[in-house]
Amino acid sequence: MSLTGREFYVIIERDEDGYYVGEVPQLRACYSQGRTLDELMVNIREVIELCLEEGDEETLPEFVGLQKVAL
Repeated sequence: MSLTGREFYVIIERDEDGYYVGEVPQLRACYSQGRTLDELMVNIREVIELCLEEGDEETLPEFVGLQKVAL
């Protein structure tokens, strides 16, 4: 399977220890962390490749986006 040209969304948060944590909602159990955003993106690319290599591309709900709500 060719991984070239595929795009995935990464939801990024910062945890209580200051690490960046990323999750790919299109792939089940696909998440990683890093001390910097650059480190996180290197790590999340590796995890995406591992998730795709396992062939467990179970159809998940389509990720549409995020919306901020002000109260």
